[in-house]
Amino acid sequence: MASKNYLVFDFGASNGRAAVANFDGKKFDFDVIHRFDNIPVFAAGTLYWDFLRLFGELKTGLHIASKKYEDIQSLGIDTWGVDFGIIDKNGKLISNPIHYRDEKRNSICDQLYKIISKKELFELTGCALVSYSGIFNLFALKMQDSPEFLNASKFLMMPDLFNYFLTGIAVNEYTDAHTSLMCNPFTKKWEAKITERLGFPSDIFCNIIQPGTEVGFLQKSVCDELDLKPVKVIAPASHDTPSAIAGIPVPNESSDRAFMSIGTWGINIIEMDSPIINSEIFESGFANEAGAEGKTLLFKNFVGMWVIQQCRGRWLKEEKKEISWDDIMFAARDTASIGSFINVDEPVFMLNQPDMPKMIRQYCSEKNQQVPQSLSQTARVIYESLALKVKHDIKILEKITAKKFRYLNMVGGGTKDKLLCQWVADATGLTVFAGPTETTSIGNLLMQLKAAGEIKNLSEGRQVSLNSSNVLEYKPANISYWDGQYSKYLKLL
Repeated sequence: MASKNYLVFDFGASNGRAAVANFDGKKFDFDVIHRFDNIPVFAAGTLYWDFLRLFGELKTGLHIASKKYEDIQSLGIDTWGVDFGIIDKNGKLISNPIHYRDEKRNSICDQLYKIISKKELFELTGCALVSYSGIFNLFALKMQDSPEFLNASKFLMMPDLFNYFLTGIAVNEYTDAHTSLMCNPFTKKWEAKITERLGFPSDIFCNIIQPGTEVGFLQKSVCDELDLKPVKVIAPASHDTPSAIAGIPVPNESSDRAFMSIGTWGINIIEMDSPIINSEIFESGFANEAGAEGKTLLFKNFVGMWVIQQCRGRWLKEEKKEISWDDIMFAARDTASIGSFINVDEPVFMLNQPDMPKMIRQYCSEKNQQVPQSLSQTARVIYESLALKVKHDIKILEKITAKKFRYLNMVGGGTKDKLLCQWVADATGLTVFAGPTETTSIGNLLMQLKAAGEIKNLSEGRQVSLNSSNVLEYKPANISYWDGQYSKYLKLL
């Protein structure tokens, strides 16, 4: 078949990119045509996303794509989850969307739980109860009698907001709407038992659509401004996590396989046909998240490469010379373990720390462990702690699902770190398949291909992903050493 071009926009919490996928019927390749930063703005005590600039970057990507490629079949947009914007009755954006790290929205949880308890909210949604979910932001706006809430006509999650300004059509895509903590995972609709009790007007919530659904075409004003032909807009799994899982190159479904996305954050995941909502899941720290094609992702977040990123920033200032990621990786590999670990989920390691190595030294001292004294020892502590954290979460996942895993597919930027991939294999005892780094864009593309009739289902799409991807295999080794380290790690926890 003749090759066809599809436009993919991937908005991350720190940067974004536009890429054109060239698809020949069996495989694809990406041409990244535009990259940009996503920098929040702190103003008058509130942390905002700069939506208008981001929409400008979106239009820039559209313009570049149209000039370089004559025939774009469709476009799809995915973003981070939980955040939203509000449209008034005149179709105008009332305010820049509030950032999920904004202090006010993260301090409102206890007031909401007086109306709906944690347990009931979990039972209604199956979601992780995190303070930055959309529900807490909307409740904070209500409590403040904010202009956004008082004049709300449409509640649109971030990818829906981009789609609205491109097409003029207001819909909510399910996987991202689910991160608001206001959707029922069985009906896949807005949950009235939540919205009504919290005093949210029901008419602001739009019709929920599933991944792979056509939203509409670029509206005339956009086409005229950018000198474009009308292009079809498709809703992929517009929350970037399920989009990343959809894009993993695993064509055959298997119950003995777990998934992991590793970057600044890490996520351990298995894919299921339906949610699991019970006390054991609630107490385990795992939760349900909406996936593509009606799947449910049972997952748990953990702090991933963030701690190393923070340490590298400090080391660069102290050493006043370039310290590459490979330098840190080799330092960890070539240094003997001091038998000390950190629990990366401790709040101190989630925050933006001006001196993260100091925080690690303090933590080890407080836990009566040997204190790392050098860059290499600190790096070794972090790497081993990350590998053992994955082992710990995988073992919990096996227990609550009564499954025994043999394979782990790792994707995301962290898979560039070969030491981490090997040590995860060693620590878990699982064969690790690592790569590619950009499965979010692949998952976005696959839902566009499904909408176009190029593939029948996600399984066919994942075969296309496999045809197009470079995947590295890591066999577990030195398992007895890691079992010994894990016993020490459990004592710390």
